[in-house]
Amino acid sequence: MSLQYALLNDSSWQSQTDWQTPDTPFMSFAFWQALADTGAIGEQAGWLPIFVLVHRVADSQSDSSIDHADHSENHSENHSAINEAAQTVTHPVAVLPVFLKGHHRGEFVFDHSWAEAYARYGVDYYPRLVTSVPYTPITGQRLWLATGETLTSDIIKTAIAGVDDIAQQVGASSWHGLFITPELAKIATASMPTDIDIAHLLAAQDNGLESTAIDVPILERQGCQFLWQNKDLLQDCQPFADFEAFLATLKAKKRKTIRAERRKVAEQGIICQRKCGDAITDEDWKAFYHCYVMTYAVRGQQPYLTIDFFMALAATMSEHLMLAQALDASGEIIASSLFLYDNHHSENATLYGRYWGALGEYDSLHFELCYYQGIEFAIEQGLKYFDPGTQGEHKLVRGFIPTTTHSIHRIYDPRFVPAIANFCAQDREHMAQYRQQAFEALPFNADNMPAFDTNQ
Repeated sequence: MSLQYALLNDSSWQSQTDWQTPDTPFMSFAFWQALADTGAIGEQAGWLPIFVLVHRVADSQSDSSIDHADHSENHSENHSAINEAAQTVTHPVAVLPVFLKGHHRGEFVFDHSWAEAYARYGVDYYPRLVTSVPYTPITGQRLWLATGETLTSDIIKTAIAGVDDIAQQVGASSWHGLFITPELAKIATASMPTDIDIAHLLAAQDNGLESTAIDVPILERQGCQFLWQNKDLLQDCQPFADFEAFLATLKAKKRKTIRAERRKVAEQGIICQRKCGDAITDEDWKAFYHCYVMTYAVRGQQPYLTIDFFMALAATMSEHLMLAQALDASGEIIASSLFLYDNHHSENATLYGRYWGALGEYDSLHFELCYYQGIEFAIEQGLKYFDPGTQGEHKLVRGFIPTTTHSIHRIYDPRFVPAIANFCAQDREHMAQYRQQAFEALPFNADNMPAFDTNQ
């Protein structure tokens, strides 16, 4: 049986087979339903979803499972024309979500310079296609896999063929797969031409040698985030017994700094507490959202997510939620930080720091509520990792280890491919150097310094 793809406008595919549990809560159907039901994704939000369904067909069946739409300047009309054919898919294998976008908001991998380059040459960079979890810079799977399936190069190539079809139909400039797993990046770059092949082609042309044209390549970018590991190197890499055991792995000066920060919070009369799942009340959610909105208000912005979104998470996936709260001397909630976390039995069970806000400025409170409360919780729950979110070298000096992130890209206008391919290659070299420099600045004492892994 061979693999083909179908392009779908809705989530009806979810009921066509049994699907594997995703590797993070952010790829759960409940999370995506909350995004859709509260308007965080959809045409009005500028995140118009299309689903590439990879499925098996008998070799005797038709070679095409696509109802091609005529190109038009109206991208929403094009989207509505995608795969209107009433076709029965009997063997679903995988689904790749793709968003049609006319902006860059909520992505956290920045390609503004590429858009500016297009504009300088009078070429429209929009619309563009994006595969990611909206508003969520968390590494994870980007395909839903049917039960019993494993990720293969054939699945990825078929899904990307579907992406290319969408791009042709809507006139997209590019596709961007963001915060993908190292596994997906490795398979994709091994299966398709890359910027390395482009460089070899250009070198051959410069030397007057014959060369074969390259189809649209996969261009990989790498970034750097900071990940805390629940691993005591002095105790045979066992989980930490408590927060003090973690502090013992740091240099004396760093231990002193963290203790001083925690003491400053207490000296302001602030008490911190954590609540999980159903223990989080409606009043807690209202107080959290008030704090969350303030994070955006101080910048003159509107939040991406509504209180209805968070209430939907509370109703459908409370077992993945932890809320850290800061209360002043009168018992009023003055700051909140919302975390999601994996099932404890997951292979790489992780705590994810995602949403934070405070009603005012309080010395060291951000560090306490977003990092130290998270570390304590991860230790108590036996979680292996704590991902506090994107960017921020201030995480580094608090014991969060620099880790590589991956994204892959396709540029459909061949005139821009060489320059962008060169950009990606140079960017990877820069990020590798940055990560090594960051690693050397880690605060661990000599006995607890993790080994630098060039592939991490």
